[in-house]
Amino acid sequence: MAVTNESHPKEFILLGFANHPWLELPLFVTLLITYPMALMGNIAIILVSTLDPRLHSPMYFFLTNLSFLDMCYTTSIVPQMLFNLGTSRKTITYIGCVIQLYVFHIMGGTECLLLAIMSFDRYVAICKPLHYTLIMNQRVCILLVSIMWLTGVIFAFSEATLTLQLPLCGIHKLDHLLCEIPVLIKTACGEKESNELALSVVCIFILAVPLCLILASYVNIGCAVLRIKSSEGRKKAFGTCSSHLIVVSLFYGPAISMYLQPSSSITRDQPKFMALFYAVITPTLNPFIYTLRNKDVKGALKKLLRSIFSSK
Repeated sequence: MAVTNESHPKEFILLGFANHPWLELPLFVTLLITYPMALMGNIAIILVSTLDPRLHSPMYFFLTNLSFLDMCYTTSIVPQMLFNLGTSRKTITYIGCVIQLYVFHIMGGTECLLLAIMSFDRYVAICKPLHYTLIMNQRVCILLVSIMWLTGVIFAFSEATLTLQLPLCGIHKLDHLLCEIPVLIKTACGEKESNELALSVVCIFILAVPLCLILASYVNIGCAVLRIKSSEGRKKAFGTCSSHLIVVSLFYGPAISMYLQPSSSITRDQPKFMALFYAVITPTLNPFIYTLRNKDVKGALKKLLRSIFSSK
């Protein structure tokens, strides 16, 4: 195998589901359907949140960021997956792998933080409604999102760069569908305990801490909702949070099982299914979850569609 600078291969072979070849065609068809759906759904959320003045609030500002993240997240891996599944070549260039590694983990880490910010926004809206506009003003929202993006970039660059320093000893086969930090650490040879420790520490800050903040926010929200006397008020409060809770469950469940579960208890194909779930299925479902359970978004979407068709 030819190597560049005797340090890394020119390309990696992504084994994917090589031990289950019958899965390739169904997976190819599924991705061919879900990827355009994810793009169209998230673009629609961004458009209605930007164009409709009624949706110019912190909640939809954060939702716009989530949709943008989801588009970049799924685009960083699905086109390469479709190429590998649709052809006999199961390879990705080393440069392509590096780009995928950085983009995928920037988006993933940033989304963890964004979901925590969105739960804080719901906490302020329900538990401190009289101070909501004061606390969640435009300056604070932009500051929170800026910190979120900066932290996500720092996490991805530090952890991915450390991972890329590991020697591969001529190994050019990755037992995965994409270039992801845990699989590269597992593939590397030599001393890698420090990388595993660094990944565990980073995951605690990026995954566990935001999740604890989300849970704390919803404990307080739950207590506040129970104190609401009218059933209509409780229903409205629950409706504003239920979509976010579903998205949190869909994203954090697979991510925790991938990054916080002991590696000895992870089966060979588990990381592949988990990656497909939180990088493909979740970004596809998110726009539908927020649209179907939100009257404001549905109304804005209908208005946008009417204006498009009436202009024609």
